[in-house]
Amino acid sequence: MTTQPPRGCGSIHADYFLLCDMDQAWGIVLESLAAAGVLVTVFLICSLFFLICKVQDNSKRHMISIYFFFLLGILGIFGITFAFIIRSNERIRPTRFFLFGVLFALCFSCLLIHASNLIRLVRGKKPFSWPVLLLLIVSFALVQVVINIEYLVTMLVKDRNTFLNMASEEANKDFVMLLIYVLFLMALTFLVSIFTFCGPYKSWKRHGAHIFVTVLFSIAIWVVWITMLTRGNQSLGKTNWDDPVVAIALVSNGWVFLIMYIIPEICFLTAPLKLGDYPPENDFCQPTFIKQSTGVDNHAYTQDEIVQGMMIDCTAPSPKHRCTTHKLKEVEELKRKEVEVDK
Repeated sequence: MTTQPPRGCGSIHADYFLLCDMDQAWGIVLESLAAAGVLVTVFLICSLFFLICKVQDNSKRHMISIYFFFLLGILGIFGITFAFIIRSNERIRPTRFFLFGVLFALCFSCLLIHASNLIRLVRGKKPFSWPVLLLLIVSFALVQVVINIEYLVTMLVKDRNTFLNMASEEANKDFVMLLIYVLFLMALTFLVSIFTFCGPYKSWKRHGAHIFVTVLFSIAIWVVWITMLTRGNQSLGKTNWDDPVVAIALVSNGWVFLIMYIIPEICFLTAPLKLGDYPPENDFCQPTFIKQSTGVDNHAYTQDEIVQGMMIDCTAPSPKHRCTTHKLKEVEELKRKEVEVDK
C-alpha cells in the first residue's frame, strides 16, 4: 500500500514529505531559512580567510581561530535542521541525538573561551595564544562528544529496537538529559561574559557585549523549546509538534549566533585601532625623541626631555609597555657624555 504524496511533492519517500508539503508549510519555511543560513555562513567563512591578512592587531588575529570553529558549528546547526524536518527513522534518530548536543557544545565552547580571553584583554593583560585557544575549545567540546557516544553505544548495543521505537515522551526526556552539559556551558558563558565589562579598555568590552546578548537570547530560546518539548506539547495535546519545536529552535538560535555575534565580530575585525581603547602592542618603551634645536646650549635641555619622555611612557597601563633598567642607564650615560662635550 502506497501513501498518496501531498500537494507539492512528487514520487519521494514518505519520510521526506514535510520538505515539500504545501499544506504543512512549516517545513518549507524552516528549510528555506536554514538554507539561507547555510549560504550566509559559507560566505562568512570565505570572508574570514580573506580578512586574515588585513587584521593589524595580534590580539584580534588570535580570535580568528575561534570565529572559524564557531562558524563551523553554525553551519552544522543549520544543516541538522533538515534532520528534524525529515520524519524520524532508524538513521535520523541517532543523528539527532548525537549532533544536536555536539554542535551546540562547540558553539558555546567558542563563546566561553572568547569571553575568558576578553577578561584578560579588558584589563590590559596578555591574551591567550591561538594554540591555547584551540586546545581549550576542542577540550570543552569533546566532553559532549564522549557523553553522546556513551549514550548511543549503550542504547544501540543494549536494546536497539527499544531505542528506535521509544515513545516520544520518553525520547524527549532522554534528549534533554543529554544536553545538561550544554546547559552548563551556556550558564557558565553567560556568567563569564558579565566580567568582560570590568576593565579600562572600552573597545574590548564591546566584544563582550556581543557574547552577553547572544547568550541571553540563546537562554530564552532554550527555555521555551525545552518547556514546550517536555510539557507544553503534551498539555496542549499536540505531540506531533515535537519536531517543529526543535527545528524552530535550531533555526532561531542559528540566526541569533549570526546576527548578534559573528557578523558584528567580523565587522570589527578590521576596524582601525583607537588610541586608549586598546592596549599598545610594543614589548618595550619607545620614547619619542624631540627634534634637536640648533646650537650647543640646547643639548642638556634636550636630554632632560628625553628622560622625561621615557618616564612618562613607562607609566603606560599596558603590561607590555615596560622599560628596562638597561635602557635608562643608556640614556643617562648619553646625557653625561653630552654634558662633558659642552664643557
